[in-house]
Amino acid sequence: MALRSGTDTNHKGRTPPVDDTPQEANYLKMLGEKQRPVRIKLMGGEVVRGWIEYYDRRMVRLTREGAPNLFIFKHEIAYIAEDTVRKARADGAPALRSGNAETGQE
Repeated sequence: MALRSGTDTNHKGRTPPVDDTPQEANYLKMLGEKQRPVRIKLMGGEVVRGWIEYYDRRMVRLTREGAPNLFIFKHEIAYIAEDTVRKARADGAPALRSGNAETGQE
């Protein structure tokens, strides 16, 4: 039996995933509107913290307290995660404020 070369018209291949979905924009918009603290890990391993004030197709603006604001190109970002900020409670016990509970890895 000989094998056929070329494409098989009876076999339906998978559709490749779309390159752009509105989910990224929706997530960044929510983070910016609520001024949620975020942690951005850069491709070089450095982690910066602040909140997203502005974003577009190619970059985000990270606003930071006590440090210069940053414009970061998206291709330099490994990930963006909501930051869990520890604040001391009135009774002296540490408490978590807003954000997702994530692993402590950075």
